[in-house]
Amino acid sequence: MFEKVLIANRGEIALRIHRACREMGIRTVAVHSEADADAMHVRLADEAICIGPARSTESYLNKSAIISAAIVTGADAIHPGFGFLSENADFAEMVESHGITFIGPSAEQMRVMGDKITAREAAEKAGLPIVPGSAALTSIEHSIEWANKIGYPVIVKAKDGGGGKGMKTAFNDEEMAEAYQMARAEAKASFSSDTVYMEKYLQRPRHIEIQVLADKHGNVVHLGERDCSIQRKHQKVLEECPSPALNQQQREEIGEIVRKAMEKLGYFNAGTVEFMYEDGKFYFIEMNTRLQVEHPVTEAVTGIDIVREQIRIASGATLGYSQEDITFEGHAIECRINAEDPETFIPNPGKVKEWHAPGGLGVRVDSEIYSGYSITPFYDSMIAKLIVHGKTRNACLMRLRRALEEFVIDGVKTTIPLQQEIISQAEFIDGQYDNHWLEKHMAATAKHKQQ
Repeated sequence: MFEKVLIANRGEIALRIHRACREMGIRTVAVHSEADADAMHVRLADEAICIGPARSTESYLNKSAIISAAIVTGADAIHPGFGFLSENADFAEMVESHGITFIGPSAEQMRVMGDKITAREAAEKAGLPIVPGSAALTSIEHSIEWANKIGYPVIVKAKDGGGGKGMKTAFNDEEMAEAYQMARAEAKASFSSDTVYMEKYLQRPRHIEIQVLADKHGNVVHLGERDCSIQRKHQKVLEECPSPALNQQQREEIGEIVRKAMEKLGYFNAGTVEFMYEDGKFYFIEMNTRLQVEHPVTEAVTGIDIVREQIRIASGATLGYSQEDITFEGHAIECRINAEDPETFIPNPGKVKEWHAPGGLGVRVDSEIYSGYSITPFYDSMIAKLIVHGKTRNACLMRLRRALEEFVIDGVKTTIPLQQEIISQAEFIDGQYDNHWLEKHMAATAKHKQQ
């Protein structure tokens, strides 16, 4: 097992990784930007090194600075968390070339799954159901040709995309021309590559993802599904496990399909296979070769510490259990709490004057915020995750309602009121929602206020 792990991230996920390491008796190294000198994970880590100015390109995305910090401190492994360099194959290779273990899959696996086009090809060969789609698009004419072949509506996506960037929908040839140009421009600005492709646009889908764990000895298990359909501009807002849209037979079938596919691909470490689900059918869209923001809901239902397993797998350990050993108990929901105006979604950085996290049975808060902490404007605005677990979905909702009422964050605006609004709606309570439900609900609410 590793003696010292460097955490190449910030915020709540850096603290989450630190906690897992300490429970395993592993010392930690925190790297941080100048803006994060007072962060909680920096305070708690055994060692801390400043790796650059506030801008992420000069700190958390600075590969050389991070590897240098690992060498100087004698860290024998690096955990990338999510975001930043977590799916950067070049970084993973650099880490391994310096005799340091990268806690994640191989660089080769990251490259295959990080390219949306090659990921589709690999997934199809491995037996995953695929949404109808195109090859890389080369012109407006080529795009229109593919769109008519697939059938409108379609969605144009950045090959290297993520976070909803570089995605544009089209319902006819005229819109297709605009969508192609806009998606390419946005992809170039966000990912330094203007390569785009196309998929059939499902009009009432749900976003269902399957969590997998695989060791380096060929053992693979799935940890069930998460429903991530509550979204705004392709950004997840709330997630739950299990999905209220699936029955037991469906979840067992798709889980086994994914497990076998990962065996065929020779994948190892944690990963998430994401699908669009509509009218009883699953369509593969992408695979995330890293830890997911919403991993705590799966942990709550399975009792498996996914970060701990990532570390064990990277060290060469076997899973030590089979699919038959995994049990699923109760229901869990996660709310992402952002420092944003809950109506306009404009980021609202500032000093937290008062902080009180909810507690009690089945309530977990992942955050490194504390009273007096200053939220900077330099990074993602998510400042906390509230995870609630109950024996049933209804019990979970009741507990979540209470926990949100108890949550106090004074000094900055947050999206807690939005989360309260979501879970009070009949459609959500009944589990009758899809990927577009939240935006439609918000548009209807805004229109009603104007009248």
